Amino acid sequence: MEEKQPTTYERIGGEAVVGQLADRFYELMDSVPQFKELRAMHPASLAGSRDKLFKFLSGWLGGPDLFVEEFGHPRLRARHMPFAIGTQERDQWVACMVLAMEDIGIEAGIRAKLLENFFNTADFMRNKEG
Repeated sequence: MEEKQPTTYERIGGEAVVGQLADRFYELMDSVPQFKELRAMHPASLAGSRDKLFKFLSGWLGGPDLFVEEFGHPRLRARHMPFAIGTQERDQWVACMVLAMEDIGIEAGIRAKLLENFFNTADFMRNKEG
């Protein structure tokens, strides 16, 4: 009988840590001048964006599929099409997520794998040149 491997969600600490990650991501986006173009793409209140990111990451990392339960299939590219996303926006999003992962103490090996996946996903969101 094969032993079940823990999900990334479980390995990083579950709901509490995913919540910390979403919180820290938006705190950084809102306060670090380096992310001003990314911040400008969001509404004045980041609460809804934070909630959606938390719910998406929960399922994406192997935990409860909260986003799908509430909103249906993520359709990430379609949901992001109204926003002009180029290399600069992609890079700001990824950098913000890297800092958030570091700040909340996600282990380096897991961070490296997540960075690869986050970059690929963010790159897929690009819909403009530059």
